[in-house]
Amino acid sequence: MMNAVLVKEAGGPEVLQVVEVPKPTVKEGWTLVKVQGFGINHSEIFTRQGLSPSVQFPRILGIECVGLVEESNRPDLQVGQQVISIMGEMGRAFDGGYAEYVLLPDEQVYPVRTELALESLIALPETYYTAFGSYLNLKIEEGDRVLVRAATSGVGIAFSKLLKGQFPNVYLAGSSRSLGKEEQLKEAGFDQVILDKDGVLQTEEQFDKVLDLVGPSAILDTFARTADSGIICSCGLLGGQWTIPDFDPIEMLYRNLYLTTFASGNVSQDKLQALVDFVERYQVDVRSEKVFSIEQIQDAHAYLESSQSFGKVIVKNEEKE
Repeated sequence: MMNAVLVKEAGGPEVLQVVEVPKPTVKEGWTLVKVQGFGINHSEIFTRQGLSPSVQFPRILGIECVGLVEESNRPDLQVGQQVISIMGEMGRAFDGGYAEYVLLPDEQVYPVRTELALESLIALPETYYTAFGSYLNLKIEEGDRVLVRAATSGVGIAFSKLLKGQFPNVYLAGSSRSLGKEEQLKEAGFDQVILDKDGVLQTEEQFDKVLDLVGPSAILDTFARTADSGIICSCGLLGGQWTIPDFDPIEMLYRNLYLTTFASGNVSQDKLQALVDFVERYQVDVRSEKVFSIEQIQDAHAYLESSQSFGKVIVKNEEKE
């Protein structure tokens, strides 16, 4: 048996119940991973609330995990090997990482080489992976003026740490719906904090590169704040809107703007290793803002949903003898 977080019906944090369930049994094409820890993601909150129509309850949530190979028939995997897994319908079509053990499709188990401390490694998927992919797509150079919309989010903070790791002198602004976290944002590497009032940035500044985590609900305002020939990476939906109505690329991107995105489902062992190598090379501080135990899963979700939330939130499983 093992402990896992089982959701039997949609609802608030209280539906996250830590229960004993049978430890998964290895089957052909699948690998059993001992979960060392996992991050908490907004998409898991949406699923818990019943906003993921494809997900059937009861379900163990969790779209990511860091762990050790427990048992596998895959020839290149060794017992005890350090691995990461993200996306691929874990926690949705099959049980995910909110547990002591998780059974994963072989192709979704990615070995990594690292000297990072465990808590730092747990923080990387999927938040830092999303931030890193977006960072690469923005093609940032010395002298760029960079903006992050929804800067207090986990991906926003991760992006700032990655950027300042490689380019400590690049000007970085971040937006927030409240200026109450201005000092926290500056401590995380932002040079300026801009108020985002009802989807409109309270500034006339122009930016060369923009990471937009608010999404379609504010993207037109992002276009207006992007300099000619600037690049926008839109990879978040924190504004709660999924599409841009009546999108006319010629009209809306007429100042030669470049619009791209990054999907964390675009994952491979090489790409994850590149992230780990980058963090180690530039000595990026990837420690989480909050670390919970699996027994505190309700508190972890409540914190991430609250106005006090800031940065990456992880759950670390206790080592058992």
